[in-house]
Amino acid sequence: MPDDGDEVFQRMFADPAMVEHYTQGPPRFTPGLDALQRMAAILLAEYAPADAHVLVLGAGGGLELRSMAQAQPGWRFTGVDPAQPMLDLAVRTMGDYAPRATMVHGTIDAAPVGPFDAATCLLTLHFLPRGARVDTLRHLHRRLTPGAPLVVAHSSFPQHEPDRSRWLQRYAAFAVASGVDPETAEQARAAVSTTVSVLTPDDDEACLREAGFHTVEMFYAAFTWRGWSARA
Repeated sequence: MPDDGDEVFQRMFADPAMVEHYTQGPPRFTPGLDALQRMAAILLAEYAPADAHVLVLGAGGGLELRSMAQAQPGWRFTGVDPAQPMLDLAVRTMGDYAPRATMVHGTIDAAPVGPFDAATCLLTLHFLPRGARVDTLRHLHRRLTPGAPLVVAHSSFPQHEPDRSRWLQRYAAFAVASGVDPETAEQARAAVSTTVSVLTPDDDEACLREAGFHTVEMFYAAFTWRGWSARA
């Protein structure tokens, strides 16, 4: 996370009221979130075996864990997140699928060394400044078997003006169109503008390659969001 926003996000993801309603939020701010999660499972399954062990970085909330568990009955998961309340929520979100997941409280440094057959990092990397982002991706790379797939998706859009402001306005407008209160949407827009480390799509792809990944392909683009698949 950015240094000036670290405490903000730590407080947010530790707030019981926010955690209680968290699973309602991402679909309202991320166009096609359900489809994104289904596509992630499809992309991983192109190279991951039927009994894959999947590393899920930023697993708090459990939405992608539940989606992948439903899609692939033979997969098991290790979910990693720095917010324990969010990991607790992930267990509740997974419901009957929860026994197939092991939850680890911490950052990527706390994750087991693996090797894992696949990995995801959804709606997470934009909390990290560029240097920490590349370092995190390198840690992910080291924990994957050679050729294993990775799927990432997060905020990524042009950073020069006036384009940057226009995309941020679209981010807020989509949230309002999805039922978010306009004041809340504006607060979210301002938070993204001032405390989230957003890179351009080209730079995000460069980060993946710097970390050692190859076959980097964009598969998802929706307003301020982008998603890529890559291989270790």
